[in-house]
Amino acid sequence: MPELDWQPDFEVDVRLTLSVLSVGAGDPCQRITPDGSVWRASLMDTGAATLRVRSVGENRVRVLAWGPGADEAIGRLPELLGANDDPQSFRPDVPLLREAARRLRGLRIPCSGRLLEALIPAVLHQKISGRDASDSWSWLVRRHGEPAPGPLPFPMWLPPSPKAWLAVPQWDWRRAGVEPSAVATIRLAASRAGSLERIAATSGADHSATYRALTSLAGIGPWTCAEVGHRALGDADALSVGDYNLPALTSFALAGRQLCDAEVESFYEQWRPHRYRVTRLLELTPSAWPPRRGPRMSRPEHRHGW
Repeated sequence: MPELDWQPDFEVDVRLTLSVLSVGAGDPCQRITPDGSVWRASLMDTGAATLRVRSVGENRVRVLAWGPGADEAIGRLPELLGANDDPQSFRPDVPLLREAARRLRGLRIPCSGRLLEALIPAVLHQKISGRDASDSWSWLVRRHGEPAPGPLPFPMWLPPSPKAWLAVPQWDWRRAGVEPSAVATIRLAASRAGSLERIAATSGADHSATYRALTSLAGIGPWTCAEVGHRALGDADALSVGDYNLPALTSFALAGRQLCDAEVESFYEQWRPHRYRVTRLLELTPSAWPPRRGPRMSRPEHRHGW
């Protein structure tokens, strides 16, 4: 069982940084426990791995790992915790953002390096509610993933391999509530997983080649790329243009007026190369959200064709 005590040369809040990688509260591949530990199950290049990562003492991180991919997972820990991120160059002149950056100073943009593991949940979230998409992910992972390695205190599962995603039968997609267009996109992405992962691994800090490869696949556009970018690639500028909540959140917190969808992207130009960092800070700031003025809407049903 590999183990590492690490003291990074930057401030990092493990729980806050890695929370964005969870696909809903019931994600079977990642759990955050009350003691602040983050448990992650992932398919590394060298095999399956389970990590337990937690902060201990003064800016120290302790990680335990199990499985054939454990050494690789530990070796990638700095990137996972945002070692390549540069929050110090973010100097907002908006009081709300300045205060959020101070309050959340341990927040960094993670780089999981696992492209397909970020891409498939993003595709599931394209046209249905976040809760429904998270439920679909959890059901499919539990049915088609393998149990995570290690003497774990609770059950966890590995994300299915590309081969396993391609083998999911049509009736299981239906039972999981995934619409046919998303199924086609996931199957296409799984069939190209090897080349996508290679492009991402060799592109370094320039993510343009990875985004071109992703958008060359039918069913993947800028929003999906951004969702992958700020999870798998550590891209602090990956703005999720077209996100359902983004116009209202931006209008209330930053613009002081109602922005239409077409105005949002140009409004964020002032914060390049930290556009995603801005939205993440807003997401984690309760006062940035507009107040609800009526009862919660029922969960819409977008799934057709089954």
